[in-house]
Amino acid sequence: QVQLVESGGGLVQAGGSLRLSCAASGRTFSSYGMGWFRQAPGKEREFVAAITSGGGGITYYADSVKGRFTISRDNAKNTVYLQMNSLKPEDTAVYYCARWFAGGYASPSNYLYWGQGTQVTVSS
Repeated sequence: QVQLVESGGGLVQAGGSLRLSCAASGRTFSSYGMGWFRQAPGKEREFVAAITSGGGGITYYADSVKGRFTISRDNAKNTVYLQMNSLKPEDTAVYYCARWFAGGYASPSNYLYWGQGTQVTVSS
């Protein structure tokens, strides 16, 4: 069983930064792509960013965060990060990390394991 634990959420003013972390259990972390999604109240869960497996992971971003967010991974620490800069009130949501298993990176249905989420609130 894979466990994913997010941390680093909080309250920040617009224009500020946060770095989210997602620590994964298990010995095969480097073999899987990882993704970040978010869900605001009353809205569907949406893709934020993903990174492929291995050391030099290829990254993908939603248009809404491109140029502001950066996903990275440290396979030695079994951890994936999401650096969020220039935050906007519309970035307010619960952020989830997930482990990819098949198909396109932007679809939540292609991820098998999910963390419990961490709240990010951006005040205007």
